[in-house]
Amino acid sequence: MKHFILTAAALLSASASLGATEVLTSPDGRLQLSFDLTADGTPTYKMDYNNKPVIATSRLGLELKNQKSLLDGFKMERVSRSSFDETWQPVWGEQSSIRNHYNEMAVCLSQPDDNGHLREMIVRFRLYDDGVGFRYEWPAQDNFTYFTIKEERTEFAMTGDHTAYWIPGDYDTQEYDYTISRLSEVREKMPAVKFSYNVSSTVFSDTGVQTSLQLKTDDGIYLNIHEAACVDYSTMHLNLDEKRMVLTSWLTPDARGDKGYLMASCHSPWRTVMVTSTATAALDSKLILNLNEPCKLEDTSWIHPTKYMGVWWEMIVGKSSWAYSNASAVNLDSIDYKTMKPNGIHGANNDNVKRYIDFAAENGFDQLLVEGWNIGWEDWFGHEKDYVFDFVTPNPDFDIAMLNDYAHSKGIKLMMHHETSGSLRNYERHLDAAYSLMNKYGYDAVKSGYVGNMVPRGEYHYGQWANNHYLYCIKEAAKHHIMVNAHEATRPTGLCRTWPNLVGNESARGTEYEAFGGSEPYHTVILPFTRLQGGPMDYTPGIFVTKLSEWCNNKSNVNTTLCGQLALYLTMYSPLQMAADLPENYEKYDDAFQFIRDVACDWDDSRYLEAEPAKYITVARKAKGTDNWFVGGKCDAEGHQSVVRLDFLDKGRKYDCAIYQDAPDADYEKNPSAYVITHRTVKKGDVLKLKQARGGGFAVSLMAK
Repeated sequence: MKHFILTAAALLSASASLGATEVLTSPDGRLQLSFDLTADGTPTYKMDYNNKPVIATSRLGLELKNQKSLLDGFKMERVSRSSFDETWQPVWGEQSSIRNHYNEMAVCLSQPDDNGHLREMIVRFRLYDDGVGFRYEWPAQDNFTYFTIKEERTEFAMTGDHTAYWIPGDYDTQEYDYTISRLSEVREKMPAVKFSYNVSSTVFSDTGVQTSLQLKTDDGIYLNIHEAACVDYSTMHLNLDEKRMVLTSWLTPDARGDKGYLMASCHSPWRTVMVTSTATAALDSKLILNLNEPCKLEDTSWIHPTKYMGVWWEMIVGKSSWAYSNASAVNLDSIDYKTMKPNGIHGANNDNVKRYIDFAAENGFDQLLVEGWNIGWEDWFGHEKDYVFDFVTPNPDFDIAMLNDYAHSKGIKLMMHHETSGSLRNYERHLDAAYSLMNKYGYDAVKSGYVGNMVPRGEYHYGQWANNHYLYCIKEAAKHHIMVNAHEATRPTGLCRTWPNLVGNESARGTEYEAFGGSEPYHTVILPFTRLQGGPMDYTPGIFVTKLSEWCNNKSNVNTTLCGQLALYLTMYSPLQMAADLPENYEKYDDAFQFIRDVACDWDDSRYLEAEPAKYITVARKAKGTDNWFVGGKCDAEGHQSVVRLDFLDKGRKYDCAIYQDAPDADYEKNPSAYVITHRTVKKGDVLKLKQARGGGFAVSLMAK
């Protein structure tokens, strides 16, 4: 499946002058990282880009609980260096092949413990042309095996008061609109009310922010701080020291306040700093993916990109219900579904699901998600209990066998939904039975959810315990040949390379919030710079009737134009793409719906043509295994004029071009559904001039003749 080109050369060398500054340079020579020990043995690093500092001297280390901390008193024992260059093929992705090219330096340090016994810690750096990844490693050793992290103290010292695109630190959710400010303004602009699924969760400080943190310097350098391959470890946040302008790692605690339990040999996740001179290069970076391990699955033939619809949006806006009845109970045992009176608005009923199946089949979709199909929704949220759903028992009006047969007869697969309500142990107890039920009926994808307090113990969504649970589910799903799309889970860190059945996550403020009062128009023009750095997001785009009061009792507006929604299928990359609106709303704008029918969700090539965080993004993508291209552009509330040069097309070939563009009078607030569709024949070198309305966008299909 994969073809590797390896040019790794082991340049192992014991440092001739231990204690001197050790320098590592990127393959293209533009990035330079320096490692040193201070006079008291504190490990530090700094980084220059084109001979200018981008990360000032920053301290490294960890504070331990009930043991001498790994902060100072170190000596440098040895340094090893190597270079690595491979090209690997992802199972799905923005490109059919990815280059993984870096220079590496591993610094082995020793430190005496309280009894004078030496402990070893390695700091390993991998320097790419577009950034660095580094991590702590603890080899197996006699004098240091078990340890508890009190706090990780990794620093990222800024060289100025950069512009930041941030959301507040929270141990349970990323579902915030982004704030744009100087770093020095984070405290004063911190939201007064913070949202969390866990009532005991608090933002750890008034200057705490989440990764992936996008920054821009005054001289136009784009920095991004995140982490890669977060396995058996707590998710990292960042705490800002405004006086020193230093960001310091802050791990998600467990219910007891501890930050992690480790046993050597082991290592931390990679801490990453992306450095690029253009915004398009930042979007094109594969730094996070490359720092993850190669695919662990021998057979990936069952994993496939998916375009789907869902019985979902009508519940989100309040038109229908997940619950079968209006009954309430303290547990499932006290609900009698045989005698229960239905509420009349249960969305996952046989007739409604068949209606969606018919529409999805007629329009070329792969799957249909059905939420609210199983018992338990009458009493599922906000209770400190470790059971709610059993994940195998359908509601009385959902005939799982009949609907499954009906869907398959139409060429549609049903997509499973597992809402855990945060009861992780309950889900793990039922996991094999739930996945086996999916196998029985031919389901090959599940959308799992984690709304609510983590039960038992009151753990946080982003702690080590929960992170281990998410990965456990992915591994177990792989045994059943099931793809996973987890909502309300921790933010991704590139693990989809290692486990490509992880086809999507939410882990950010998605389309559902457009029905809860709306998101900022610039929200989707920030997410590719932040949340999507770690992996694809199931953003659920495609809302055509954006003024919800036109068809339901909801006064919210979706803050984009219709063409802006089409653009998201390109600018918000995911191998799992939903057409989230209702069939009748698509029928109303059937000519615009043609783009969703046509657009691919797996790609051989992607070209970011223009970009600026929170302002605009334009990208061109070549559909996997074809000569067809699609282009999408999305902008903020100010509008944007795009000039798209079709230089990426094949020379000597003509293309049928369909342009879906905001009408001259379109506006996300005043006239969101106004659009114009034009058709023409184009070739390589032609230019498209496309005006985007306020909150708008455009989409272009280019079908090779």
